[in-house]
Amino acid sequence: MKGETTLKRNIGFFSALSLVMGSVIGAGVFFKVSSVTEITGSTSMAIFVWLFGGLVTICAGLTGAELAAAIPKTGGLTKYIEYTYGDFWGFLAGWAQAFIYFPANIAALAIVFSTQIIHLLHLGDAYLIPIAFLSAISILLINCLGSKAGGILQTITLVIKLLPIALIVCVGLFHQSEVEFSLFPIVNGTHSSCISALGNGLLATMFAYDGWIHVGNIAGEMKNPKKDLPAAIALGIGLIMIVYLLINATFLMTLPINHLIGNLNAASDASAVLFGNYGGKIVTIGILISVYGTMNGYTMTGMRIPFAMAKQDQLPFKNGFLSLTPAGTPWLGGLIQVIFAMIMMLLGAFDTITNMLIFVIWTFYCMAFIAVILLRKRKPNLHRPYKVPLYPVIPLIALITGVFVIINTLLTQFILALIGILITLTGIPIYYYKNKKTS
Repeated sequence: MKGETTLKRNIGFFSALSLVMGSVIGAGVFFKVSSVTEITGSTSMAIFVWLFGGLVTICAGLTGAELAAAIPKTGGLTKYIEYTYGDFWGFLAGWAQAFIYFPANIAALAIVFSTQIIHLLHLGDAYLIPIAFLSAISILLINCLGSKAGGILQTITLVIKLLPIALIVCVGLFHQSEVEFSLFPIVNGTHSSCISALGNGLLATMFAYDGWIHVGNIAGEMKNPKKDLPAAIALGIGLIMIVYLLINATFLMTLPINHLIGNLNAASDASAVLFGNYGGKIVTIGILISVYGTMNGYTMTGMRIPFAMAKQDQLPFKNGFLSLTPAGTPWLGGLIQVIFAMIMMLLGAFDTITNMLIFVIWTFYCMAFIAVILLRKRKPNLHRPYKVPLYPVIPLIALITGVFVIINTLLTQFILALIGILITLTGIPIYYYKNKKTS
């Protein structure tokens, strides 16, 4: 029975690094320029928000990496919460991720992927859902071949997706343009307050930077998690921030800001200016590869959470969730997540669902940041191969920013936040049912 529940340790540093970068760099790098420019209204504030979001995410990543190195267990965030706060909160974190957060992201990414296919091949809208279904299923089947296959796909898509981004940046930064571009002074170009512009802009970038922590979900399958995991997180986020700053600067230097505001085709339009008529097609292919890789990252990491929860006897049909493919992949968790994702594809409102879940996930992120501080006091002798630098400054920066994100969402999108909370709490009856059954 041991072979049924043991995952193979075959993931190295570069696969983990590519998983961090591949899970984060996806649709956001191309689509979030429209919302960020709309919120900030100026080139200086837009770039500052991207920089601020990146620095905050690095602080969050460095903080989370201490937990990942000290508690290198499959399940990632769920296990950190459980270790610090107990089974109940660990269960809720796992429930929110496994059956809400990951399926919603897979659904949104599949729709974006399908949309780009339709645009590229000039197909009708009737193909939207079928292509989205097929993309999600294909990713699941690849990952059923084992974590090594998923890691290889992640590495390949990461390399390929960075090529069009690098091309846009290299050409765009040296492109002669009459577009006004200024970094200083940092000014708010909207009628809202600077705090409001900064807060809402930060929320937008947080979505684009989200995904960095999910590499912790496969810690149990890494060859050297205590060394490689924090390094992959810290280096990955740093490189992502540089990519985001460069490509957004390129967009802002190529097109007037009023053309970028609210324009979801900004990347294609900028490429058309830089490369001519074929530029849009190049970017579309880049988006396809980028989104497919991101979808793989969410599928690969997300399907491990139900497995980890089943090992703790937290889910019904425990044996099913613990069963593995011959390659050692927990297939049932992945299948259910894809089914949930398909339902969400049919229901629509993908951006709304994703924004709602950013609120939910950042609530648990904040609990993880607090956990670093609590465990330093409770368990000073806990083996920590990696410790967050400049403690407690960096954890406090991550925590303050996280609280700001939560409060800002509550104030500006109360109904959305409330729905996120209520959906998360639907897991409570299952928790108490399982506890009653095992007691």
